[in-house]
Amino acid sequence: MSEPTLIWCHGSLSEPWGKKSKALAETAKSCGLTMEALDFQDLENADERAERLVKRLKELDGPIILAGSSMGGYVAAAAAKQVKTAGLFLLAPAFYFQGYALHVFTNLPEKVTVIHGWADDVVPVDNSLRFAKTHKADLHVFNDNHRLENSTDRLCAIFNRFLTTVTDQG
Repeated sequence: MSEPTLIWCHGSLSEPWGKKSKALAETAKSCGLTMEALDFQDLENADERAERLVKRLKELDGPIILAGSSMGGYVAAAAAKQVKTAGLFLLAPAFYFQGYALHVFTNLPEKVTVIHGWADDVVPVDNSLRFAKTHKADLHVFNDNHRLENSTDRLCAIFNRFLTTVTDQG
């Protein structure tokens, strides 16, 4: 079996390699994976970003693992609806926003983890509660904000367990 491809999807106003994605990439490296980060900065529309991601995913062989933050979480889940993935790791995902094409997600992998902050003033935590309940996803809610900037160590620990679980399912 070929090595899984791990792709990071950044948020609306962020860049591919911010503090969070670099920390997650280091965690992935410790699990024997390399994390690729697509650059969506030239696209404001979430669904156009998802189209770009799907195009990249269709070029790949082997298992695919997607991770994303905020709009990038939506992009990852929207792409997973079209391309089989082994796992989704979503940070404060921007679900159920007006103007986004998808509000019902199907074809999602069995392994889905969602992390959100109670004090998120960008994406309501209730959106992640709704998504996690609907899809029976693992859900972690921290005493943190949208950027989850005070939870990097916890994020990485959960990401490590997630990657181990997803890559061991073979």
